[in-house]
Order: sequence, then structure tokens, then C-alpha cells
Amino acid sequence: MKLFQNSYDFNYPWEQITAANWKKYPNEVSTHVIAVDVLRRELHHQGRQLFTERLITVKQGVPKWAMMIVGGSNLSYVREVSVVDLDAKTLTLRSCNLTYSKILKVFETVKYSPHPADPEHKTLFDQEAQITAYGAFSKLCNKLEDFSVQRFRDNAMKGKQGFDSVLEAFSTRWDKMNDAVGESHSAIINGNFGLIHKAFRKESS
Repeated sequence: MKLFQNSYDFNYPWEQITAANWKKYPNEVSTHVIAVDVLRRELHHQGRQLFTERLITVKQGVPKWAMMIVGGSNLSYVREVSVVDLDAKTLTLRSCNLTYSKILKVFETVKYSPHPADPEHKTLFDQEAQITAYGAFSKLCNKLEDFSVQRFRDNAMKGKQGFDSVLEAFSTRWDKMNDAVGESHSAIINGNFGLIHKAFRKESS
């Protein structure tokens, strides 16, 4: 079993990261992800937690020696289950491969949370993958695990670059949404003050 771990910062608040996560694919960098289908979505704990199950279709080149071990094609499927927890302010995504699972098993956990140093403006990304190859020949298993770790490392870099491009495009839309919410909030407050003022005038007259 091989372990891959990765961590970095995003210069965006957690709320924005969580909203943009659903727009992450497709993007111009992570071209290996060709489809994302939502299988199930539920609200729990009085609407404070959002559970989502998705099927992710991935297509990427596989070396001939690896194809001889796993067989099949270069198209694979991944099951992802995510939880958005508004109270804990976490977005946690857990995934495992459905294709080649009898030969190679990959369990990945990704977590987005407010950055401890700047929780209002930055988000911390933590990623961990456990990669285990099964077979009679340990050398081949080690080679397959090493290849998978390197592929994970390459895809992690692409994933960061791709999500950065999505976040940059999403940022303008996010700012407009916040402005609209702020204007609505101000209108409600001003309207309430107007009602209070009218009521006060009636009581005074």
C-alpha cells in the first residue's frame, strides 16, 4: 500500500470554494475528467448538511505494461460521496475507483476548510489517497502502486490549476451575487426602518 498526501491554500473564502466545487468540471486543464453525473443528493440535519453522490468518468493514457496487468480500456469510473457541513464549515469528498478494483484499489479523501491563519479569506485543501495493488507478484504490485502515485501527483497539479481557472471565472459571478444579497439586505433593513418610523409617528400623533 502506498500513501499520497497533498496540501495547499486557496486565496478564496470557504463559501466561495464550496459553491465553485460544483462547477469544477469540465475545465481546460483537467481534461482527463470527461463526465460528472449526480446520482443522489440529500439534505440532512435540518438542512445543515448536504450529501451528494456522483459518478465521475475519467479517460487518460495507460502504459502498455499497466494495461497488460489491469486489462480493459483507458476509460474508468469513480464513485464520489461528499458532505457539505455548514456548522463545521467543511467540504469533505471521499471517492474510490469502480474500475479495476479487484487489481487496484484507490481510496481518496479531500477536505476543504477555512484556513486557520485567515479563515475569512483563505481555504485549506487537504488530500490523502491510499493506493493498494493486488496480485501474486510483489514487484508488479509495487510498480503499479508507484505508477498510480505518480499519476495522482500529476493529476493533483492539474486539478489545482484547473480549479484555479474555475475559481477565477467564478469570482466575478460570486461578487455580483454578494452585491445582490447586500442590496436586498439593505432594502429589507431600510423597509423595516420605514415601517418603524411610520408606527412611531402614529403613536406620537
